[in-house]
Order: sequence, then C-alpha cells, then structure tokens
Amino acid sequence: MALLPILRYPDPRLKKIAQPVVEIDERVRRLAADMAETMYEAPGIGLAATQVDVHLQLVVIDVSEDKSDLHVLLNPRIERTEGSHLGEEGCLSVPGIYEKVERAEKLTVHYLDLEGKKVSLLAEGLLAVCIQHEIDHLNGKVFVDHLSQLKQGRIRNKLAKQARVTA
Repeated sequence: MALLPILRYPDPRLKKIAQPVVEIDERVRRLAADMAETMYEAPGIGLAATQVDVHLQLVVIDVSEDKSDLHVLLNPRIERTEGSHLGEEGCLSVPGIYEKVERAEKLTVHYLDLEGKKVSLLAEGLLAVCIQHEIDHLNGKVFVDHLSQLKQGRIRNKLAKQARVTA
C-alpha cells in the first residue's frame, strides 16, 4: 500500500465530477486500500477519490474510534434523507479549517462494495454527515462551498498565507 498526496483547496481538480466505477478490478481495490491508509495516516474519517486526484466514484469512511469499521462505497447514491443537523466540519483538503455546515441528520445510501454487491445502508449522526461530505467531493464540491462568499474568501486567504509560511 502507499500513501497518496491529498489535493488542497482551492485546487481546481477538486471541482472535477467523478465518473462511476464501471469495473471493480485490482486497480480499484488497490486504490481503496491506498485511500484508507492515507485517510488513517492524515488522520481523517473520510476520503473521496477526487481528493487524491482520481476522479472515480469511490469513498472510504471510518468514523470508529479504533479504526475498525471501514466502509468502502463505490458509486454511492443518497436515496432518502431525514431531519437536519448543523455541525462543525473539517476536511483533509482544507487543513486546519472548521466551519458549521447544515446536513441531513439521517440518510439511506445505496452503493456497491468491493465485491460488486449492492448495499443499502441507513446512516445517522457522524456517519451520515461524513457520507454527505464525501459524496459532495465526488460531485466537485468542498464543504467550503456551503459557506458564504465572504467566508470562502477568508478561508482561501488563510490557506494561501499558510502555504507561503511553509514554503
């Protein structure tokens, strides 16, 4: 396995729309494993293929405390949502930035697993938020896109300043 570089906001590649996974082969399985390793190392609780500059509908998520509940979602589709929750989110592509975003409290998501089996998952709380956040990435959206233009500009400026300091 290998650690993958994570794109940083406002990299334009984060705006690309991911394509469906057509064939679940060794390349897709290796990508999922590398993404999981990258997510755990970062550390994070979710990572979309878009964030590692692979534009396939593939997401890895693990919201467990002990890294024991990895979900790999291929071609995920949210079918039903319920309720509303305003909570603080962060993102591996927007390091050090946390803002409140409104999301559905519960959802049902349909996806394929790495064996090609159709899965239907009822998720709530942090898992539901994470699924919505990662599917946004597949659709070319970053959580910052849910914020006002003013906040987006401040975040871009802060990240640009961080980049200059570390360069």
